[in-house]
Amino acid sequence: MGLVRQVYNYQNNSYFLKLFRTAPGPRRIQLRNHPAQHESPVPPTATLAPESPQLAATHPVADAARLGLTSTPKTLPPWLFYDAPGSRLFEQITTLPEYYLTRTERELFTAHADEIFDLVSSSTGNQQLATGNFALTIAELGAGTASKTGILLRALTQRQPHVLYQPIDISPTALDEARAQIELTIPSVTVRPRTANYITETVRIERPPHARILALYIGSSIGNFSPAEARLVLARLRSELAPGDALLLGTDLAPNPALNGHSKSIATLLAAYNDAQGVTAAFNRNILSRLNRELGADFRPDRFIHRALWNPTHSRIEMHLESLSAQTVRIPAANGVAGALILHFAPGETIHTENSYKFTPAAISTLLASARFTTIRTFTNPHNLFAVTLATAV
Repeated sequence: MGLVRQVYNYQNNSYFLKLFRTAPGPRRIQLRNHPAQHESPVPPTATLAPESPQLAATHPVADAARLGLTSTPKTLPPWLFYDAPGSRLFEQITTLPEYYLTRTERELFTAHADEIFDLVSSSTGNQQLATGNFALTIAELGAGTASKTGILLRALTQRQPHVLYQPIDISPTALDEARAQIELTIPSVTVRPRTANYITETVRIERPPHARILALYIGSSIGNFSPAEARLVLARLRSELAPGDALLLGTDLAPNPALNGHSKSIATLLAAYNDAQGVTAAFNRNILSRLNRELGADFRPDRFIHRALWNPTHSRIEMHLESLSAQTVRIPAANGVAGALILHFAPGETIHTENSYKFTPAAISTLLASARFTTIRTFTNPHNLFAVTLATAV
């Protein structure tokens, strides 16, 4: 689960949805190798937002609902998770004990920031990073509020007197928060945010004179894309970099039983997407509540159960909403001039809401090489939960 806030762009009133559609999944989930993951009741801190339909829906939401819910099997793109209530729920998820991804990546940054910059220095040829202003500039894709990035920025300010940081995100609110927090706590960092959709458009990265760029794409956001889509995202980024620039990529690692206890278990992986407090279940169901609020739909979220399962064939976690009974849902604002969209659900039928791909070290190197990056070093924790990979543009 990553912050897929880079949602759509306008091109002659046509909305870019291809990258965000989940791959076809089972209509009815059959957990052949693993028992059903029973969810716990949603606590008060994860209560779904009250439903107050607003029929003046934005076109992208209506288009996404119509496209996904009329397909077979039914799907919804994961960017729909991130309205205001969904974003708050995701922030809760990142603090849960089961959700190791954010915590582990932060620990890796804390432990290895100096080594990362030593390697960046040697790979770019900037042996003296402090010789001039902005000798190394950091640009971050999907920065959000940049809560973990401060660790790296502080480490870099120990090496050069000024740091230029360019956070790129679709959310101006998140960028405003990031800028205010970083400029308050790390005064030697200049923040120049860019509100842009880096998924569907090439975003220009500012390069001060004689500077190199370290691009960050962290949080395992790359895992929300299929392998082919992930290559396109990294290739677009590579087109903005020069040989010798660097990329720091965060990826969630796949379970590997061959490591004999030095790898996460499937149970650990599943728990991260099906926490005991039920916050992830509330986050998943909120996608239906959003359609109620913005399209006037009459989904009853409590008649759908959250399911998370491990798909070893495709090395990904899948999230689904499974209908508990036969039911009909009406969406009055999702079908344009053709009238309301009427949906029929059979018992056990699902809506596929998210894929989150998990990687082996070999898969990470292959992905990077396909976008013209060479792996320099991969940092992991002792249990191989998560990886942060430093690569150089070639």
